[in-house]
Amino acid sequence: MDFDRYDHIRPIRWHDGMLSLLDQRKLPFTVQYLDCRSSHEVSQAIRDLVVRGAPAIGIAAAFGVVLAADGVDAATGAAAMQAMEPRIVELNAARPTAVNLMWAIARMRGVLATAGANWRYAIESEATAIEREDLAANRHMGELGANLISPGSGVLTHCNTGSLATAGFGTALGVIRAGVAMDRIQRVYAGETRPWLQGARLTVWELREDGIPATLIADAAGAHLMKTGVVQWLIVGADRICANGDTANKIGTYAHAISARHHGVKVMVVAPASTVDMATARGEDIHIEERDGAELLSMSGVRTVADGVSAFNPVFDVTPAGLIDALVTERGVIEHPDGEKMAAMFGPVSRA
Repeated sequence: MDFDRYDHIRPIRWHDGMLSLLDQRKLPFTVQYLDCRSSHEVSQAIRDLVVRGAPAIGIAAAFGVVLAADGVDAATGAAAMQAMEPRIVELNAARPTAVNLMWAIARMRGVLATAGANWRYAIESEATAIEREDLAANRHMGELGANLISPGSGVLTHCNTGSLATAGFGTALGVIRAGVAMDRIQRVYAGETRPWLQGARLTVWELREDGIPATLIADAAGAHLMKTGVVQWLIVGADRICANGDTANKIGTYAHAISARHHGVKVMVVAPASTVDMATARGEDIHIEERDGAELLSMSGVRTVADGVSAFNPVFDVTPAGLIDALVTERGVIEHPDGEKMAAMFGPVSRA
């Protein structure tokens, strides 16, 4: 299946020993890349949401490890890793919920631990492989997920899970791209995704760039939309998937999943296998990141809330496995995920 028609955006560029990240804070009106020349700059870019989306964060962090080697004089990878350790730790702590970040850095550590004198080449090759594998996995997941959707369907998505959140094509948005290409999806709706408006600023911009018509809705309109019968699937990504199938994703996903179950709309979670964390048994064990409440108190730098008001700003919530109809990774599809099915595909829960 040729998906090139719907795959034009690349948010991460490694060139000339430098990492360029499409600054997602400036979209949709300004397309500008931020150049990172040090691992600290990559860490800061991840924290500041220049780059976002679990797979993209992992890819950026992998190249951050490459940049962490700047100025390190070591004969072997193991020696280099020891010298780079403070910089690697900083990268690892940039975002606590997205497991792809820790996964990518662990993979880079593994290469360093066994590399000899060619350790610089080895880690750059590994970071490039992580990026390349993600794009291939996204296209495969797109086709797997689209095959679950009946022709003529409407879908709702939340947050941004497209090219901007990955190496390209996207996870949940990759399924939507594939579904449009395969003439299975006719209507696409995107929630605005407060408070950073990833749906309004990023998702509908991506779809427009690829010629896919999409309709924006307020997050709170999701249940009403489902009640009208115009959508048959809620398709979302994930930042962490537990051993029992519970899934952490952008705040608001849980509410949409509850509404979907009530209205007979199916729920599909799409994410690479690197998002699966078999060491985390259930959703209650996930650390939910909270950001500065000030993000809720203003819009585009203008305060919209009276002085003296406080805000609670969790970035993610957890959708229980019982609300998920299909979990799609590049390894295959799990319908109605549970602990037994997760273990069969991803291995037993780690007891370490």
